[in-house]
Amino acid sequence: MTLKFFDKLSQNLIELLNDKDDHNVVVEVENKEKSFTAHSNVLKYRSSYFHQELENIQPNENNIKIITKPSISAKIFEVILKYIYGGIVNLKKVETRFIFDLMLIANEFELTELSNQLETILIEDKASWLKTHFSLVYRAIFVKENFKNLENFCNDIVVKYPNLIFDSSDFNSLPESSLVSLLKRDDLQMKEVEVWDYVIKWGIAQNPTLPTNLGDWTKGNFLTLKTTLQQCLPHIRYFHITNIEIYDKIRPFKKILDKQLWEDIHQHLAAPDRSIKSTILPARSVLVTELPPRANELNQPFSTIISEDHAAEISSWIDRKTNTYSATNIPYKFELILRGTRDGFAPQTFWNICHGHASTIVVAIVKGTDEIIGGYNPLTWDNYNDHDKWAETKDSFIFSLKNRIIQNSILSRVKDTKHAVLNIGKNDQKVYGPYFGFGFSLRSYRSNFNLSNDSQRDNYFNYYEKCITISPYGFSIDNYEVFQVIRKS
Repeated sequence: MTLKFFDKLSQNLIELLNDKDDHNVVVEVENKEKSFTAHSNVLKYRSSYFHQELENIQPNENNIKIITKPSISAKIFEVILKYIYGGIVNLKKVETRFIFDLMLIANEFELTELSNQLETILIEDKASWLKTHFSLVYRAIFVKENFKNLENFCNDIVVKYPNLIFDSSDFNSLPESSLVSLLKRDDLQMKEVEVWDYVIKWGIAQNPTLPTNLGDWTKGNFLTLKTTLQQCLPHIRYFHITNIEIYDKIRPFKKILDKQLWEDIHQHLAAPDRSIKSTILPARSVLVTELPPRANELNQPFSTIISEDHAAEISSWIDRKTNTYSATNIPYKFELILRGTRDGFAPQTFWNICHGHASTIVVAIVKGTDEIIGGYNPLTWDNYNDHDKWAETKDSFIFSLKNRIIQNSILSRVKDTKHAVLNIGKNDQKVYGPYFGFGFSLRSYRSNFNLSNDSQRDNYFNYYEKCITISPYGFSIDNYEVFQVIRKS
Protein backbone atom coordinates (compact mmCIF):
# COMPACT_ATOMS: atom_id res chain seq x y z
CA MET A 1 0.00 0.00 0.00
CA THR A 2 1.25 3.47 -0.88
CA LEU A 3 -0.03 6.52 0.96
CA LYS A 4 0.16 9.87 -0.87
CA PHE A 5 -0.14 13.26 0.82
CA PHE A 6 0.35 15.69 -2.06
CA ASP A 7 -1.92 18.43 -0.71
CA LYS A 8 0.13 18.87 2.46
CA LEU A 9 3.37 18.66 0.49
CA SER A 10 2.13 21.37 -1.88
CA GLN A 11 1.12 23.58 1.04
CA ASN A 12 4.52 23.21 2.72
CA LEU A 13 6.41 24.03 -0.48
CA ILE A 14 4.28 27.14 -1.02
CA GLU A 15 5.21 28.17 2.52
CA LEU A 16 8.86 27.64 1.59
CA LEU A 17 8.36 29.92 -1.43
CA ASN A 18 6.96 32.64 0.82
CA ASP A 19 9.85 32.31 3.29
CA LYS A 20 12.24 35.13 2.39
CA ASP A 21 14.96 34.16 4.88
CA ASP A 22 16.47 31.14 3.19
CA HIS A 23 16.53 31.95 -0.53
CA ASN A 24 19.58 31.96 -2.80
CA VAL A 25 18.02 33.08 -6.08
CA VAL A 26 16.44 36.38 -7.11
CA VAL A 27 14.45 36.60 -10.36
CA GLU A 28 13.92 40.12 -11.73
CA VAL A 29 10.99 40.73 -14.09
CA GLU A 30 9.18 43.66 -15.74
CA ASN A 31 12.39 45.51 -16.63
CA LYS A 32 13.76 44.84 -13.14
CA GLU A 33 10.86 46.70 -11.53
CA LYS A 34 9.65 43.53 -9.73
CA SER A 35 11.64 40.70 -8.17
CA PHE A 36 10.95 37.29 -6.63
CA THR A 37 13.03 35.14 -4.30
CA ALA A 38 13.45 31.42 -4.87
CA HIS A 39 15.62 28.41 -4.09
CA SER A 40 18.03 27.03 -6.66
CA ASN A 41 17.46 23.36 -5.81
CA VAL A 42 13.72 23.66 -6.33
CA LEU A 43 14.09 25.55 -9.61
CA LYS A 44 16.76 23.20 -10.97
CA TYR A 45 14.86 19.99 -10.32
CA ARG A 46 11.53 21.31 -11.54
CA SER A 47 12.76 22.97 -14.74
CA SER A 48 15.60 21.98 -17.06
CA TYR A 49 15.63 25.58 -18.26
CA PHE A 50 16.44 26.92 -14.78
CA HIS A 51 18.91 24.08 -14.25
CA GLN A 52 20.94 25.26 -17.24
CA GLU A 53 20.42 28.95 -16.44
CA LEU A 54 21.64 28.64 -12.86
CA GLU A 55 24.68 26.64 -13.91
CA ASN A 56 25.85 29.60 -15.98
CA ILE A 57 25.32 32.32 -13.36
CA GLN A 58 27.91 33.28 -10.78
CA PRO A 59 26.57 34.23 -7.32
CA ASN A 60 27.13 37.75 -6.00
CA GLU A 61 28.89 38.72 -2.78
CA ASN A 62 25.86 37.58 -0.78
CA ASN A 63 25.91 34.18 -2.50
CA ILE A 64 22.72 35.09 -4.42
CA LYS A 65 22.25 34.20 -8.07
CA ILE A 66 20.26 36.80 -10.03
CA ILE A 67 18.17 35.89 -13.09
CA THR A 68 16.78 38.74 -15.19
CA LYS A 69 13.69 38.24 -17.36
CA PRO A 70 12.71 41.81 -18.31
CA SER A 71 9.89 40.96 -20.71
CA ILE A 72 7.91 38.75 -18.33
CA SER A 73 5.14 40.27 -16.24
CA ALA A 74 5.15 39.90 -12.46
CA LYS A 75 1.63 38.46 -12.51
CA ILE A 76 2.59 35.65 -14.88
CA PHE A 77 5.84 34.84 -13.10
CA GLU A 78 4.04 34.64 -9.76
CA VAL A 79 1.78 31.94 -11.25
CA ILE A 80 4.82 30.15 -12.67
CA LEU A 81 6.54 30.07 -9.26
CA LYS A 82 3.44 28.76 -7.48
CA TYR A 83 3.24 26.00 -10.05
CA ILE A 84 6.93 25.13 -9.68
CA TYR A 85 6.68 24.94 -5.88
CA GLY A 86 3.17 23.74 -5.21
CA GLY A 87 1.86 22.35 -8.49
CA ILE A 88 -1.10 24.76 -8.31
CA VAL A 89 -2.32 27.11 -11.04
CA ASN A 90 -5.38 29.26 -10.36
CA LEU A 91 -7.01 30.42 -13.60
CA LYS A 92 -10.17 31.88 -12.04
CA LYS A 93 -11.03 35.40 -13.14
CA VAL A 94 -8.14 35.64 -15.63
CA GLU A 95 -8.54 36.72 -19.25
CA THR A 96 -7.87 34.29 -22.08
CA ARG A 97 -4.92 36.39 -23.23
CA PHE A 98 -3.34 35.74 -19.82
CA ILE A 99 -3.72 31.98 -20.30
CA PHE A 100 -2.16 32.23 -23.75
CA ASP A 101 0.81 34.29 -22.50
CA LEU A 102 1.21 31.94 -19.54
CA MET A 103 1.41 28.99 -21.94
CA LEU A 104 4.17 30.70 -23.93
CA ILE A 105 6.20 31.46 -20.80
CA ALA A 106 5.69 27.94 -19.44
CA ASN A 107 7.04 26.63 -22.73
CA GLU A 108 10.02 28.97 -22.50
CA PHE A 109 10.83 27.62 -19.03
CA GLU A 110 10.42 24.05 -20.35
CA LEU A 111 7.51 23.34 -18.01
CA THR A 112 6.00 20.84 -20.44
CA GLU A 113 3.23 19.57 -18.17
CA LEU A 114 1.85 23.06 -17.59
CA SER A 115 2.33 24.21 -21.17
CA ASN A 116 0.50 21.18 -22.59
CA GLN A 117 -2.40 21.56 -20.18
CA LEU A 118 -2.85 25.23 -21.05
CA GLU A 119 -2.71 24.40 -24.75
CA THR A 120 -5.54 21.90 -24.25
CA ILE A 121 -7.64 24.44 -22.32
CA LEU A 122 -7.25 27.02 -25.10
CA ILE A 123 -8.31 24.59 -27.82
CA GLU A 124 -11.20 22.98 -25.94
CA ASP A 125 -12.61 25.98 -24.06
CA LYS A 126 -11.29 29.15 -25.76
CA ALA A 127 -11.58 28.36 -29.47
CA SER A 128 -13.51 31.54 -30.24
CA TRP A 129 -10.75 33.67 -28.69
CA LEU A 130 -8.12 31.83 -30.73
CA LYS A 131 -10.04 32.57 -33.92
CA THR A 132 -10.54 36.23 -33.03
CA HIS A 133 -6.81 36.65 -32.34
CA PHE A 134 -5.73 34.34 -35.13
CA SER A 135 -2.75 36.33 -36.45
CA LEU A 136 -1.25 36.73 -32.99
CA VAL A 137 -1.72 33.06 -32.11
CA TYR A 138 -0.54 31.68 -35.44
CA ARG A 139 2.81 33.46 -35.41
CA ALA A 140 3.53 32.88 -31.75
CA ILE A 141 3.08 29.11 -31.73
CA PHE A 142 5.60 28.42 -34.50
CA VAL A 143 8.50 30.11 -32.73
CA LYS A 144 9.37 27.06 -30.63
CA GLU A 145 7.41 24.46 -32.59
CA ASN A 146 6.24 22.84 -29.35
CA PHE A 147 2.52 23.47 -29.80
CA LYS A 148 1.55 20.76 -32.26
CA ASN A 149 -2.11 20.67 -31.25
CA LEU A 150 -2.44 24.44 -31.67
CA GLU A 151 -0.57 24.23 -34.97
CA ASN A 152 -3.12 21.71 -36.22
CA PHE A 153 -5.99 23.84 -34.88
CA CYS A 154 -4.71 26.91 -36.74
CA ASN A 155 -3.79 25.06 -39.91
CA ASP A 156 -7.28 23.55 -40.06
CA ILE A 157 -8.51 27.15 -40.36
CA VAL A 158 -5.82 28.35 -42.77
CA VAL A 159 -6.31 25.53 -45.28
CA LYS A 160 -9.96 26.60 -45.61
CA TYR A 161 -9.21 30.33 -45.65
CA PRO A 162 -5.61 30.61 -46.90
CA ASN A 163 -5.91 34.36 -47.52
CA LEU A 164 -5.71 34.84 -43.73
CA ILE A 165 -2.00 34.10 -44.00
CA PHE A 166 -0.99 34.23 -47.66
CA ASP A 167 -2.59 37.63 -48.29
CA SER A 168 -1.60 39.15 -44.95
CA SER A 169 0.68 42.18 -44.97
CA ASP A 170 3.36 40.32 -43.03
CA PHE A 171 3.30 37.07 -45.02
CA ASN A 172 6.99 37.47 -45.86
CA SER A 173 7.88 37.25 -42.16
CA LEU A 174 6.07 33.94 -41.76
CA PRO A 175 8.32 31.38 -39.99
CA GLU A 176 9.63 28.69 -42.31
CA SER A 177 8.19 25.92 -40.13
CA SER A 178 4.74 27.48 -40.46
CA LEU A 179 4.94 27.71 -44.24
CA VAL A 180 6.20 24.12 -44.56
CA SER A 181 3.40 22.81 -42.34
CA LEU A 182 0.85 24.37 -44.70
CA LEU A 183 2.57 23.09 -47.85
CA LYS A 184 2.33 19.56 -46.49
CA ARG A 185 -1.46 19.75 -46.25
CA ASP A 186 -3.38 17.93 -48.98
CA ASP A 187 -6.47 20.03 -48.22
CA LEU A 188 -4.92 23.49 -48.69
CA GLN A 189 -7.60 25.34 -50.67
CA MET A 190 -5.36 26.95 -53.28
CA LYS A 191 -4.41 26.28 -56.87
CA GLU A 192 -0.98 24.70 -57.02
CA VAL A 193 0.45 27.44 -59.22
CA GLU A 194 -0.69 30.00 -56.59
CA VAL A 195 1.12 27.98 -53.92
CA TRP A 196 4.25 28.12 -56.09
CA ASP A 197 3.93 31.89 -56.55
CA TYR A 198 3.69 32.49 -52.81
CA VAL A 199 6.62 30.19 -52.06
CA ILE A 200 8.79 32.10 -54.54
CA LYS A 201 7.60 35.41 -53.11
CA TRP A 202 8.46 34.27 -49.58
CA GLY A 203 11.87 32.93 -50.60
CA ILE A 204 12.87 36.11 -52.42
CA ALA A 205 11.75 38.21 -49.44
CA GLN A 206 14.18 36.30 -47.21
CA ASN A 207 17.01 37.48 -49.48
CA PRO A 208 16.46 41.22 -50.06
CA THR A 209 19.80 41.57 -51.91
CA LEU A 210 18.56 39.48 -54.85
CA PRO A 211 18.22 41.56 -58.05
CA THR A 212 14.72 42.88 -58.74
CA ASN A 213 14.91 41.92 -62.41
CA LEU A 214 15.04 38.14 -62.87
CA GLY A 215 17.04 38.65 -66.06
CA ASP A 216 19.91 40.00 -63.96
CA TRP A 217 20.13 36.90 -61.74
CA THR A 218 23.38 34.96 -61.67
CA LYS A 219 23.84 31.25 -61.04
CA GLY A 220 24.72 32.19 -57.46
CA ASN A 221 21.42 34.07 -57.05
CA PHE A 222 19.42 30.99 -58.04
CA LEU A 223 21.51 28.86 -55.70
CA THR A 224 20.74 31.28 -52.87
CA LEU A 225 17.00 30.99 -53.49
CA LYS A 226 17.24 27.20 -53.83
CA THR A 227 19.01 26.96 -50.47
CA THR A 228 16.40 29.19 -48.81
CA LEU A 229 13.54 27.07 -50.16
CA GLN A 230 15.08 23.63 -49.66
CA GLN A 231 12.44 22.71 -47.04
CA CYS A 232 9.55 24.05 -49.16
CA LEU A 233 10.24 22.83 -52.69
CA PRO A 234 9.68 19.08 -52.01
CA HIS A 235 6.05 19.81 -51.06
CA ILE A 236 4.99 21.52 -54.30
CA ARG A 237 2.67 19.34 -56.43
CA TYR A 238 4.51 20.02 -59.70
CA PHE A 239 2.74 17.32 -61.69
CA HIS A 240 -0.66 18.91 -61.08
CA ILE A 241 0.24 22.27 -62.64
CA THR A 242 -0.93 22.93 -66.19
CA ASN A 243 1.40 23.13 -69.19
CA ILE A 244 0.96 26.88 -69.59
CA GLU A 245 1.54 27.47 -65.88
CA ILE A 246 4.70 25.36 -65.98
CA TYR A 247 5.96 27.43 -68.90
CA ASP A 248 5.00 30.81 -67.40
CA LYS A 249 5.75 30.25 -63.72
CA ILE A 250 8.04 27.26 -63.12
CA ARG A 251 10.38 27.48 -66.13
CA PRO A 252 11.84 30.92 -65.18
CA PHE A 253 12.97 29.39 -61.88
CA LYS A 254 13.94 25.93 -63.14
CA LYS A 255 17.50 26.45 -61.88
CA ILE A 256 16.29 26.17 -58.26
CA LEU A 257 14.92 22.67 -58.98
CA ASP A 258 16.98 19.49 -58.98
CA LYS A 259 18.00 18.51 -62.50
CA GLN A 260 16.15 15.17 -62.36
CA LEU A 261 12.94 16.85 -61.16
CA TRP A 262 12.96 19.38 -63.99
CA GLU A 263 13.62 16.62 -66.56
CA ASP A 264 10.68 14.63 -65.14
CA ILE A 265 8.39 17.67 -65.25
CA HIS A 266 9.38 18.31 -68.85
CA GLN A 267 8.84 14.65 -69.79
CA HIS A 268 5.50 14.52 -67.98
CA LEU A 269 4.24 17.42 -70.06
CA ALA A 270 5.14 15.68 -73.32
CA ALA A 271 4.34 12.07 -72.35
CA PRO A 272 2.24 11.95 -69.16
CA ASP A 273 1.80 8.15 -69.32
CA ARG A 274 5.51 7.38 -69.12
CA SER A 275 7.11 6.54 -65.77
CA ILE A 276 9.40 9.04 -64.07
CA LYS A 277 11.91 8.87 -61.25
CA SER A 278 10.55 11.77 -59.16
CA THR A 279 7.82 11.29 -56.58
CA ILE A 280 4.38 12.41 -57.71
CA LEU A 281 2.52 13.90 -54.78
CA PRO A 282 -1.28 13.68 -54.80
CA ALA A 283 -3.29 16.66 -56.03
CA ARG A 284 -4.69 18.90 -53.32
CA SER A 285 -8.35 18.30 -52.57
CA VAL A 286 -9.58 21.78 -53.44
CA LEU A 287 -13.30 22.13 -52.79
CA VAL A 288 -15.43 23.22 -55.74
CA THR A 289 -18.06 24.97 -53.62
CA GLU A 290 -17.94 26.80 -50.34
CA LEU A 291 -20.03 25.91 -47.33
CA PRO A 292 -23.00 28.22 -46.86
CA PRO A 293 -22.74 30.74 -44.03
CA ARG A 294 -24.33 29.85 -40.70
CA ALA A 295 -27.89 30.97 -40.18
CA ASN A 296 -27.00 33.43 -37.43
CA GLU A 297 -24.37 34.99 -39.71
CA LEU A 298 -27.05 35.60 -42.34
CA ASN A 299 -29.29 37.39 -39.86
CA GLN A 300 -26.71 39.55 -38.12
CA PRO A 301 -25.09 42.63 -39.73
CA PHE A 302 -21.28 42.61 -39.77
CA SER A 303 -21.23 45.93 -37.90
CA THR A 304 -23.42 47.94 -35.55
CA ILE A 305 -21.74 51.18 -36.71
CA ILE A 306 -21.00 51.12 -40.43
CA SER A 307 -23.03 49.93 -43.40
CA GLU A 308 -22.07 47.92 -46.49
CA ASP A 309 -21.88 51.24 -48.37
CA HIS A 310 -19.39 52.54 -45.80
CA ALA A 311 -17.34 49.34 -46.14
CA ALA A 312 -17.30 49.77 -49.93
CA GLU A 313 -16.11 53.36 -49.59
CA ILE A 314 -13.37 52.43 -47.10
CA SER A 315 -12.27 49.55 -49.39
CA SER A 316 -11.89 51.95 -52.30
CA TRP A 317 -9.73 54.20 -50.11
CA ILE A 318 -7.51 51.25 -49.16
CA ASP A 319 -7.00 50.43 -52.86
CA ARG A 320 -6.67 54.15 -53.75
CA LYS A 321 -9.51 53.91 -56.26
CA THR A 322 -10.92 57.09 -57.75
CA ASN A 323 -14.34 55.46 -58.03
CA THR A 324 -16.05 53.86 -55.05
CA TYR A 325 -16.69 50.11 -55.08
CA SER A 326 -20.33 49.08 -55.11
CA ALA A 327 -21.75 47.47 -51.99
CA THR A 328 -22.14 44.20 -53.94
CA ASN A 329 -18.54 44.20 -55.14
CA ILE A 330 -16.47 44.83 -51.99
CA PRO A 331 -13.05 43.15 -52.45
CA TYR A 332 -12.45 42.87 -48.68
CA LYS A 333 -14.00 41.00 -45.80
CA PHE A 334 -14.38 43.11 -42.64
CA GLU A 335 -13.72 40.64 -39.82
CA LEU A 336 -14.74 41.95 -36.41
CA ILE A 337 -11.96 41.87 -33.80
CA LEU A 338 -13.29 44.14 -31.08
CA ARG A 339 -16.61 45.80 -30.25
CA GLY A 340 -16.84 48.22 -27.34
CA THR A 341 -20.32 47.19 -26.27
CA ARG A 342 -19.23 43.56 -26.28
CA ASP A 343 -15.61 43.64 -25.10
CA GLY A 344 -15.49 46.86 -23.06
CA PHE A 345 -14.21 50.41 -23.48
CA ALA A 346 -11.00 50.29 -21.44
CA PRO A 347 -7.94 51.42 -23.45
CA GLN A 348 -6.00 48.37 -22.24
CA THR A 349 -8.65 46.12 -23.79
CA PHE A 350 -7.81 47.53 -27.21
CA TRP A 351 -4.12 46.65 -26.82
CA ASN A 352 -4.85 43.21 -25.35
CA ILE A 353 -7.20 42.22 -28.18
CA CYS A 354 -5.75 44.02 -31.20
CA HIS A 355 -2.07 43.23 -30.57
CA GLY A 356 -0.68 41.26 -33.52
CA HIS A 357 -3.47 42.24 -35.93
CA ALA A 358 -2.55 44.01 -39.16
CA SER A 359 -4.65 45.83 -41.79
CA THR A 360 -7.24 47.09 -39.34
CA ILE A 361 -10.06 49.63 -39.49
CA VAL A 362 -11.12 51.47 -36.34
CA VAL A 363 -14.57 53.15 -36.36
CA ALA A 364 -16.27 55.02 -33.54
CA ILE A 365 -19.54 56.87 -32.97
CA VAL A 366 -19.10 60.25 -31.30
CA LYS A 367 -21.48 60.49 -28.35
CA GLY A 368 -24.38 62.85 -28.82
CA THR A 369 -23.81 63.43 -32.56
CA ASP A 370 -23.94 60.04 -34.38
CA GLU A 371 -20.81 61.21 -36.22
CA ILE A 372 -18.74 58.22 -37.41
CA ILE A 373 -14.99 58.72 -37.42
CA GLY A 374 -12.13 56.28 -37.76
CA GLY A 375 -8.76 55.31 -39.15
CA TYR A 376 -6.98 52.61 -41.17
CA ASN A 377 -3.71 51.04 -40.01
CA PRO A 378 -2.06 48.76 -42.62
CA LEU A 379 0.63 47.81 -40.09
CA THR A 380 0.49 45.52 -37.05
CA TRP A 381 -0.61 46.87 -33.67
CA ASP A 382 2.15 46.16 -31.12
CA ASN A 383 1.60 46.30 -27.35
CA TYR A 384 5.07 45.03 -26.37
CA ASN A 385 6.81 48.42 -26.48
CA ASP A 386 8.15 49.80 -23.22
CA HIS A 387 7.83 53.32 -24.61
CA ASP A 388 5.67 54.99 -27.27
CA LYS A 389 6.92 54.07 -30.74
CA TRP A 390 5.87 55.66 -34.03
CA ALA A 391 5.23 53.34 -36.98
CA GLU A 392 5.97 54.51 -40.52
CA THR A 393 3.66 53.93 -43.48
CA LYS A 394 2.34 55.88 -46.47
CA ASP A 395 -0.92 53.93 -46.62
CA SER A 396 -2.74 54.87 -43.40
CA PHE A 397 -5.63 57.32 -43.37
CA ILE A 398 -8.31 58.75 -41.09
CA PHE A 399 -11.87 59.59 -42.05
CA SER A 400 -15.34 60.82 -41.14
CA LEU A 401 -18.18 58.91 -42.81
CA LYS A 402 -21.26 60.42 -44.38
CA ASN A 403 -24.50 59.93 -42.48
CA ARG A 404 -27.44 62.05 -41.46
CA ILE A 405 -24.97 64.53 -39.91
CA ILE A 406 -22.63 65.15 -42.87
CA GLN A 407 -23.46 64.92 -46.56
CA ASN A 408 -20.09 63.69 -47.84
CA SER A 409 -17.41 61.53 -46.26
CA ILE A 410 -14.06 63.11 -45.43
CA LEU A 411 -10.82 61.24 -46.26
CA SER A 412 -7.49 62.38 -44.82
CA ARG A 413 -4.36 60.48 -45.82
CA VAL A 414 -1.15 60.57 -43.80
CA LYS A 415 1.26 63.34 -44.83
CA ASP A 416 4.03 62.75 -42.26
CA THR A 417 4.62 59.06 -42.99
CA LYS A 418 7.10 58.64 -40.12
CA HIS A 419 4.36 59.55 -37.63
CA ALA A 420 1.45 57.65 -39.14
CA VAL A 421 0.47 55.39 -36.23
CA LEU A 422 1.62 55.33 -32.62
CA ASN A 423 2.08 52.07 -30.74
CA ILE A 424 1.58 53.12 -27.15
CA GLY A 425 4.12 52.03 -24.51
CA LYS A 426 3.03 49.64 -21.77
CA ASN A 427 2.86 52.32 -19.07
CA ASP A 428 0.37 54.42 -21.08
CA GLN A 429 -1.89 51.66 -22.42
CA LYS A 430 -4.33 52.21 -19.56
CA VAL A 431 -5.03 55.67 -20.99
CA TYR A 432 -4.43 55.57 -24.76
CA GLY A 433 -6.05 53.30 -27.32
CA PRO A 434 -5.70 53.50 -31.15
CA TYR A 435 -3.63 56.54 -32.10
CA PHE A 436 -3.40 57.99 -35.61
CA GLY A 437 -0.78 60.76 -35.80
CA PHE A 438 -2.60 63.40 -33.70
CA GLY A 439 -5.37 63.38 -36.29
CA PHE A 440 -7.59 60.91 -34.44
CA SER A 441 -7.09 58.99 -31.22
CA LEU A 442 -9.14 57.33 -28.49
CA ARG A 443 -7.99 57.95 -24.95
CA SER A 444 -9.46 58.11 -21.45
CA TYR A 445 -7.98 59.08 -18.10
CA ARG A 446 -10.93 57.28 -16.52
CA SER A 447 -10.11 54.05 -18.41
CA ASN A 448 -13.40 54.12 -20.28
CA PHE A 449 -13.77 55.72 -23.72
CA ASN A 450 -17.51 56.31 -23.32
CA LEU A 451 -17.31 57.88 -19.85
CA SER A 452 -14.90 60.72 -20.59
CA ASN A 453 -14.32 63.50 -23.11
CA ASP A 454 -10.60 62.79 -23.55
CA SER A 455 -10.56 61.34 -27.08
CA GLN A 456 -9.04 63.67 -29.66
CA ARG A 457 -9.27 64.86 -33.25
CA ASP A 458 -6.76 67.67 -33.70
CA ASN A 459 -7.37 70.23 -36.43
CA TYR A 460 -4.22 72.22 -35.79
CA PHE A 461 -1.37 69.81 -35.05
CA ASN A 462 -2.00 66.94 -37.42
CA TYR A 463 0.24 64.45 -39.25
CA TYR A 464 -2.62 63.85 -41.72
CA GLU A 465 -3.69 65.95 -44.72
CA LYS A 466 -6.83 67.57 -43.34
CA CYS A 467 -9.37 67.72 -40.54
CA ILE A 468 -11.98 65.01 -40.23
CA THR A 469 -14.28 67.04 -37.97
CA ILE A 470 -15.38 70.59 -37.33
CA SER A 471 -14.25 70.57 -33.70
CA PRO A 472 -10.80 69.96 -32.22
CA TYR A 473 -12.10 69.44 -28.71
CA GLY A 474 -12.24 66.21 -26.76
CA PHE A 475 -15.14 63.81 -27.12
CA SER A 476 -16.49 60.52 -25.81
CA ILE A 477 -18.00 57.67 -27.82
CA ASP A 478 -21.15 55.56 -27.71
CA ASN A 479 -19.45 52.58 -29.32
CA TYR A 480 -16.42 51.60 -31.37
CA GLU A 481 -15.37 48.62 -33.46
CA VAL A 482 -12.11 47.30 -34.87
CA PHE A 483 -12.07 45.15 -38.00
CA GLN A 484 -9.29 43.20 -39.67
CA VAL A 485 -9.58 43.82 -43.41
CA ILE A 486 -8.90 40.66 -45.40
CA ARG A 487 -8.87 40.55 -49.21
CA LYS A 488 -11.35 38.03 -50.54
CA SER A 489 -9.91 35.16 -52.58
